[in-house]
Amino acid sequence: MAVLVNLAPELRPQADAFGDFAVLAKAARDAARLVARLPAETRAAGLREAARALRQAESAILEANAADLAAARLAGQSGAFLDRLALTPARVEALAAGVETVARLPDPVGRVLAEWTRPNGLRIRRVTQPLGVIGMIFESRPNVAADAAAIALKSGNAIVLRGGSESLRSVGAIHAAFVAGLAAAGVPEAAVQVAPTADRGFVAAMLGASGLIDVIIPRGGKSLVTRVQAEARVPVLAHAEGLCHTFVHASADLAKARAIVANAKMRRTGICGATETLLVDAACAATHLDPILDDLAALGCAFRACPRTRALRPDLPAATEEDFATEWLDAILNVAIVDGVEGAIAHICRFGSEHTDAIVAEDTLAIETFLNGIDSAIAIANASTQFADGGEFGFGAEIGIATGRIHARGPIGPDQLVTFRYHVIGTGQVRA
Repeated sequence: MAVLVNLAPELRPQADAFGDFAVLAKAARDAARLVARLPAETRAAGLREAARALRQAESAILEANAADLAAARLAGQSGAFLDRLALTPARVEALAAGVETVARLPDPVGRVLAEWTRPNGLRIRRVTQPLGVIGMIFESRPNVAADAAAIALKSGNAIVLRGGSESLRSVGAIHAAFVAGLAAAGVPEAAVQVAPTADRGFVAAMLGASGLIDVIIPRGGKSLVTRVQAEARVPVLAHAEGLCHTFVHASADLAKARAIVANAKMRRTGICGATETLLVDAACAATHLDPILDDLAALGCAFRACPRTRALRPDLPAATEEDFATEWLDAILNVAIVDGVEGAIAHICRFGSEHTDAIVAEDTLAIETFLNGIDSAIAIANASTQFADGGEFGFGAEIGIATGRIHARGPIGPDQLVTFRYHVIGTGQVRA
């Protein structure tokens, strides 16, 4: 139990959670040292074998997921929540394909970022290296387990995963298949660890694990991220809520705007890249607002509208300021009429979460003004906000969308889970 001296004293009474966590974290720490030194091809082979094992375990994964879904329905969870939790044969195949894509990516470990020679003859190289042990805390989406494990392994890290209680069975089945694949390729199974319990004490132990975990990545609702940021004693790479906006500028092509907004909101309402607020330029509201809203209503969307919108569409319920600050993750859309690009930027800066925001426009100046005027991790022109996804960026998968300003922003793939150090090569130099 000596390993627990690194944990915060106020957390120590939760002995069982500590015991579970300490064993896993120590094993992950030992495995991280081995994984960091594995050849790139060995790590890639481990991921290919993990993908194969996920496909072979499809029935077991879906059976575990069915049990999780049944429990969630009994608990009265929403349809959007159930969609995030659900796995299907197509989603299991997507998991496996994503892992294979990660395996094919260029190796991010050991790359020389810069190299120079000093006047005294010393040669200095800045070289990428793994972060070490990553702690991943996520909620209902079980696919995160495979995505995060693949990205961590590709970048030479070990990972400790703690999913939500609602997805415990699903995550366990995914983990069992994944590590079986690693073992088949000679990659240490201990490099991917999963919390064996839904005990909240396990999360507390992770947050206090300075010296065992090198970075914590929370992925979930605002309350989870806020707790992690407030309590963590290790660095946090935060995935904040996805309060995404789509702005339809006066120059927008109406057919393009209708297709983009319908997809941005309704393709999957429960993901962080779903648009939660539609902003319409006052200069085109009379022609563009009704067709866009009618399309969405036909798809089952409900609305919360600002006073200017209700002046044109009095049938819509009024929106409150709280509505505009809400990540619905459901078929509900806030609607506001704004004055041009600057009005859209002002609204997004006031209510947004700096995740993903989009403009639909044909005017090049309007597009550039919007892209440069917002602070979001991802700014999009003339495409759906649902492209805010590591797979769509070519990363194969993602651990989350980082919205902070330190180390990395946007989708977190293998290149974002390395740091760097320096190699200094001399020929006998001594300092005067």
